[in-house]
Amino acid sequence: MTNYPDIELYIDGRWKRASGVPVINPADESVLGTVPTATKSDLDDALAAAERGFAIWRKTSPAKRSQIILKAAGLIRQRVDDMATAMTLEQGKPIEQARLEILRGCDIIEWDATEGLRLYGRVIPSEEGIRHTVLRQPIGPVAAFSPWNFPMSSPARKVAGALSSGCSIILKASEETPAGAVQLVRAFHDAGLPPGVLNLVFGNPAEISSYLIPQSSIRLITFTGSIPVGKSLAEMAGRYMKPVIMELGGHAPVIVCDDVDPLTTATASVTGKSRNAGQVCVSPTRFFVQESIYQKFADSFAEKASQLRVGNGLDPKMQMGPLANSRRIDAMEAFVADAKSKGARVLAGGSRIGNRGYFFPLTVLADVPDDARVMSEEPFGPLALVNPVRDLDEAIEKANSLPYGLAGYAFTRSAGNADRLANEVEVGNLSINHFVASLAETPFGGVKDSGYGREGGTEGLQGYTVAKNVSHKMIPP
Repeated sequence: MTNYPDIELYIDGRWKRASGVPVINPADESVLGTVPTATKSDLDDALAAAERGFAIWRKTSPAKRSQIILKAAGLIRQRVDDMATAMTLEQGKPIEQARLEILRGCDIIEWDATEGLRLYGRVIPSEEGIRHTVLRQPIGPVAAFSPWNFPMSSPARKVAGALSSGCSIILKASEETPAGAVQLVRAFHDAGLPPGVLNLVFGNPAEISSYLIPQSSIRLITFTGSIPVGKSLAEMAGRYMKPVIMELGGHAPVIVCDDVDPLTTATASVTGKSRNAGQVCVSPTRFFVQESIYQKFADSFAEKASQLRVGNGLDPKMQMGPLANSRRIDAMEAFVADAKSKGARVLAGGSRIGNRGYFFPLTVLADVPDDARVMSEEPFGPLALVNPVRDLDEAIEKANSLPYGLAGYAFTRSAGNADRLANEVEVGNLSINHFVASLAETPFGGVKDSGYGREGGTEGLQGYTVAKNVSHKMIPP
């Protein structure tokens, strides 16, 4: 068929086949392959391997670690076309978006690899004869859980952060989109990573997390996914005194001030919202537009959304692919029906495309009342909610009204507005006049129910370390 790779477990430097469940192509609902299910014995082997791998990796010089990690990134860049095809087959996103995700993952890996050379400690001044030294040391083996919507870049962020900090890692990747993680791990294997430093498992998420988290060898948990699951894992980790990095869901507001061009801003908004069919935790969703430009913005948004080419992501002409699974279709239909019943207007889209493949158009809902479910529940799909606001005060109030706080966006030409937005919008990542929520070198994470801890930037690497203070009196008593 199709450049879809064999999916295997990777434990202690070896690949392992096993029985499992099918991987479905969301464009035509065909079976691509089988993803193996790890047994308890496999998990025990991965835990033991991660302990052995950590003992080796933590003593490997940062320069040598960086060399291996950078080599892996180079191999991924060479393999980007095959990896992108596999990603589009299993997840649905347009092939060019798949390529960009993989290259972005390489950027993350490469930045972390070089920043790992600079995990400096410090010396604290003290009285003569005593030296206080703060060391940054790797925390230990990590249990990492990555989602289905970014099959390569999300695992890459966790693997790169852990390895660049000197930790070993057990990666539990998504069963629905496993190829990205397999190809990522294969690059590290081919780059010469010592056995046990990186391990890959698949299986029932609840069973694997409930088995790995309590293990004494696991020192840190990192999770990207939904808020309910994140809270459950954080609670479990708390019982065992395990620190966590939680990158959870969002419901990103977009504040559009009346000093910008509504037509060009609407065009940019369609591009931002249609990325990965809206299946992004930072996807711009709740658009609060000042009244004087509201109608022009809403009409332009709907017009541009209706012109999007939706289809099989392998066709380079397509701008938006299918949703990843049938659950997302059901969710979109339920959100739209509820919003319409409460008075929202459908300006574009609104119903499934065809009956084979999980295609749903970019849907623009206007004048959505606050009691519509979609105004308070993250849609995680191609739904854009466009509502008017009187002024910036009302926009900020509505933006902050939910318990989420991952990403937010705003468009303004006013330095005064930008200053207020930066200080008052309650999110971990605010982008003004563009829709890029994070880069390899910037910290990424949420506030409120959207989680805590950071991925990316210096702050992300520090999350995989512990600060040890060594107080040394030069002359013993």
